[in-house]
Amino acid sequence: MTDYINQKLKRDDALAKIMVKGEISNYKSYPNGHSYFTLKDKDSQISSVMFWGYKKHLKFEPKDGMKVIITGKIEVYKKYGNYQLYAHNITEEGVGDLHIAFQQLKEKLSKEGLFDESHKKKIVKYPKRIGVVTASTGAAVKDIITTIKRRYPYCQILVFSTLVQGDDAADNIVERISDAQNYGLDTLIVGRGGGSIEDLWPFNEEKVARAIYDSNVPIISAVGHQIDYTISDFVADLRAPTPTAAAEMAVPDAYVLKSKLNDLNERITNTVRNKILENRNKLNTISKKNILKHPQSIYDHPKMNLELLIGRFENASQQIIHDNRNKLLKLENSYIFKNPKSITKNKKDRYIKNISKLEVLNPLLTLKRGYAIAECNEKVISSSKDVKVGDKLDIKFDDGTINTKVI
Repeated sequence: MTDYINQKLKRDDALAKIMVKGEISNYKSYPNGHSYFTLKDKDSQISSVMFWGYKKHLKFEPKDGMKVIITGKIEVYKKYGNYQLYAHNITEEGVGDLHIAFQQLKEKLSKEGLFDESHKKKIVKYPKRIGVVTASTGAAVKDIITTIKRRYPYCQILVFSTLVQGDDAADNIVERISDAQNYGLDTLIVGRGGGSIEDLWPFNEEKVARAIYDSNVPIISAVGHQIDYTISDFVADLRAPTPTAAAEMAVPDAYVLKSKLNDLNERITNTVRNKILENRNKLNTISKKNILKHPQSIYDHPKMNLELLIGRFENASQQIIHDNRNKLLKLENSYIFKNPKSITKNKKDRYIKNISKLEVLNPLLTLKRGYAIAECNEKVISSSKDVKVGDKLDIKFDDGTINTKVI
């Protein structure tokens, strides 16, 4: 029957050489040069293949999201009984709607700062509890759980099951990210396994991106394969190329940690051992010193110094006492000490003698003897040359003063 249907298709001129317009999805190229993909529009899709003999003439590499016009034929792939488009030539028409939407949202969120490194939270190095938002069945969740348990079995894993594709997937993912905030998680992995751009599209939705950005728990995105990039990858605190890689990034390797601890323990042990040996050698050296054999010798030298100082002090004290005693004896034997009134008489005699000398020099006594003193402008005149005609003179006598004028 399959062969009959195939023959019918081959004999149909309309299907033997056909041009089909659509968007490439789920494109895969293999080492033998053949490429397999889906050609779709908003209403339908068809499996397609382009063999190397035709592909080598293309001037570009087809990619997901490209809008193209394909020339080829429709035949049945007998092994599975499916009809498919065998492409002979592909002409690029433009970028698909999904890719346009992707670029527009990426530009919008980038301008808002959702991709900035300053907003990204640091992944906990030694987590105690990790959450996983993904489908509860499938390879992704199994790979994550297996990898975490193998590398770091001390960590608890909580799975928040969600749809990862389809119309309701984006809302479901947002709900699970919100739920995960209430479980005291150190890290949250959000993702799924590989698929077409349509399969991965929920992780390109704006609501999912904002839920990741608003999360209080650091998030590692793990969507698809290494070549797949989604909006979630740009917003997340860390992007992993695969779910398995996300698990490896989320936890340390316990074997490596154990090895490091053993190395550290060995270094500490060696350090302590060397320190003990060093101190033992110091102790042995000190124990051989004379001071430990004869500890009393520690006090011998200070004791001798103290006794010497005491002796010097006693000698000095005795000398001071002796000197002062001699001075006192000399004072007792002196004339002044025996005749204290002689001191007063001597001073009185000197006073009277000095008074007599002053009286001899007193000019007033000269006046009493009949002499006079002439002054001009309060200066004593000792010569006639000291005055001139017209000067007023004061002539002082013992009993008064005469004012006169030189003529």
